[in-house]
Amino acid sequence: MELQQMRYVVAVAETNSFTRAAERCLVVQSALSHQIARLERELGARLFERTSRRVRLTPAGAAFLPGARQCLDAAERAAAEVAAAIGEIRGRLAVGLIPTVAAVDIPGALCDFRRQYPQVRIDLRVGASDDLIEQVREGAIDVAFLGLPTTARPQGVAVHELARDRLVAVVAPDHPLAAETLVDLRRLSSEVFVDLPAGTAGRIQSDQAFAAAGLDRDVAFEVTSADYIARLVGPGLAVAMLPAAYAPQLTGVVTVQVTDAPARVEYVIWSRAGRTPASTAFLTVLGIPAHTGD
Repeated sequence: MELQQMRYVVAVAETNSFTRAAERCLVVQSALSHQIARLERELGARLFERTSRRVRLTPAGAAFLPGARQCLDAAERAAAEVAAAIGEIRGRLAVGLIPTVAAVDIPGALCDFRRQYPQVRIDLRVGASDDLIEQVREGAIDVAFLGLPTTARPQGVAVHELARDRLVAVVAPDHPLAAETLVDLRRLSSEVFVDLPAGTAGRIQSDQAFAAAGLDRDVAFEVTSADYIARLVGPGLAVAMLPAAYAPQLTGVVTVQVTDAPARVEYVIWSRAGRTPASTAFLTVLGIPAHTGD
């Protein structure tokens, strides 16, 4: 069994296509198909079901995939560790973040990192906090930036707190509240809201605050992007609550302080198994020392 064969299996699994997997791996499709068929013969099981319309993992393939990913990650980490031992930072840096992260200028930090370590490939993924925590635990992401209610803390990962922030109300420019300097949750509870999907960390902080105040609210619009929240707020379809540090990035809306607003904490997290040389270098660029993370 060869690493290249495992790399091909992962590529097909992620693209659901032998053609796209070959393009990703920079090989001709016949060579990729031959190597996977050879691996299947060695394992005594088919890894993929092939039809004219799609490719999908068999149960055997689904069982093989996690181990293949772990082997590839271990090989990549070993090569990066060797390079670091002779003073070079190579390999991959996989970064995850929530759309509303405000404690760190991620684009600026990545630019600084790329200038210092041009041999590192940077991968960036945007997602929900809970999903990012799971991906860091699984090793799919090296470093992630997320926001959680003050009642929660990332579990199973190394954690460094970046900042604490309160939410503000976001309303249309011609909304009656736009002329106010302060508002409370009771007043807001009479409005129609746009928010993130129920159950996500970005939504829970607001739901908890209204529930603690004994208030109900009408969340008529559920979206996954803070930018799209602003697009619904701007024309007056709904109001929203977003982190105060992030809200100034939005255009076409007005923010109002909330006297009893919920708070959130922004964290940076990485694997408890330890940092890769690239992730250590990236966190150093951010000024996060090596001894943090408990």
